[in-house]
Amino acid sequence: MNQKWDERYKGNEFAYGKEPNLFFKEWLPKFEHGAILMPADGEGRNGVFAAQLGWQVTSFDFSAEGRSKAQQLAGEQHVALEYIVGDFEQLHFEKNVFDAIGFIYAHFPAEKKSIFHRKLDDTLKPGGIIILEVFSKGHLHFKELDPKVGGPEEIDMLYSKAEITADFANYEILLLEEEEVLLNEGKFHNGKGSVIRFVGKKRTT
Repeated sequence: MNQKWDERYKGNEFAYGKEPNLFFKEWLPKFEHGAILMPADGEGRNGVFAAQLGWQVTSFDFSAEGRSKAQQLAGEQHVALEYIVGDFEQLHFEKNVFDAIGFIYAHFPAEKKSIFHRKLDDTLKPGGIIILEVFSKGHLHFKELDPKVGGPEEIDMLYSKAEITADFANYEILLLEEEEVLLNEGKFHNGKGSVIRFVGKKRTT
């Protein structure tokens, strides 16, 4: 898995651009900054944006090349972030340490999705926020029409609103919607697609 992403990230060009995801950019400033976890942060465009807002950022990804690019981008923006390279299954985070999670196009194998979601939930403090944008199951239609829009090819790696509500049942839903969007995120997210957008607040009881 890491070889695929190292290949994608090793060039000079940023595969998904340097600008943050628009949904993440819209929602993150609504919350008081603290510590944020950024799964599958790739070349760091979203983690660096969070750091620019004053968040203490911990990013992780499979790819050492992604970390190098993220550190380059952080240097350009005069911010710092902690970036861990590794498989999420093998990484250990303390419970209840993060104030927010930025979950932007973090697609996991179908048999591991719910397990990973529970592991992420464990790291989030009660009252903490998750901001999530992922490709919906309806996205497969758009990918078949135009492969350059990106996203997984396996439908079980894609998301439904029902999966989100089941896996994050202990959250107050601030927003949950499936939406068709026009993506313009570098070379690999380009064109019309279908996404799930979710903002949730972890309940305190």
